[in-house]
Amino acid sequence: MARIISVANQKGGVGKTTTAINVAAGLAKSGRSALVVDVDPQCNATSGLGVEPAARHPLLAGRPLLGEVSATSQPGLFVLPGSQSLADADALSASNRQRASALRQQLGGELGRFDYVLIDCPPSLGQLTRAALAASGEIYIPIQCEYFAMEGLSQIVELARQCRSRENPRLEIGGIVLTMFDPALELANEVASEVREYFAETVFESIIPRDVAISEAPSHGRSVMDYAPRARGSRAYTELVMEVIDRESSSSRTRAGSPARA
Repeated sequence: MARIISVANQKGGVGKTTTAINVAAGLAKSGRSALVVDVDPQCNATSGLGVEPAARHPLLAGRPLLGEVSATSQPGLFVLPGSQSLADADALSASNRQRASALRQQLGGELGRFDYVLIDCPPSLGQLTRAALAASGEIYIPIQCEYFAMEGLSQIVELARQCRSRENPRLEIGGIVLTMFDPALELANEVASEVREYFAETVFESIIPRDVAISEAPSHGRSVMDYAPRARGSRAYTELVMEVIDRESSSSRTRAGSPARA
């Protein structure tokens, strides 16, 4: 069964798509199979992995999903391409439980053969993000180490809590990722400390720095690990992926050691 993770934040430009791409790429490098599902109408995750957007979103095309999955230049890394069609965006974001249930069945059914499925959500709190959360087991929240970060973080956390109570009791906040960190800026350090104070162990230890290589890699259709393996950003995402794997192992041990519930 795939581990389904939504990568979401209602604020744009916080490293959401970049994190989805590079975590998936790092997982593939570790020997896992990873699929990026692009439900953002901007299709940045699709183009950032060197794949052309689909004319019709595969989740709506009515064809077997495995046939719509595209391989990337990296072994073990795949993408279900997004569509820039406004009609598709409206259909995917239909505000009803039937759409969320269908999305969950599609991701857990045909695409369950992958070890990890990362859903790149649009930068909004709209129905498309809600449907993705309703179909996921976890949410990863990238936040930029800048002003207003905490305000935006509280909103997406509240959305996750609402989704858990109303639609998807399995949903957990899998981790908060600090991105675009510049240690020379006092504000960046203050934001990082404040986020850790409020959210404690939910925040990943790995911090993603500002690094031009991270920004350049998508234009070449590659992850930063492939584009510039010695760059600071590459090392940071590699460390983040190691944490993702460690958290999975810890979670599995916890479940195995827990008594069965009635």
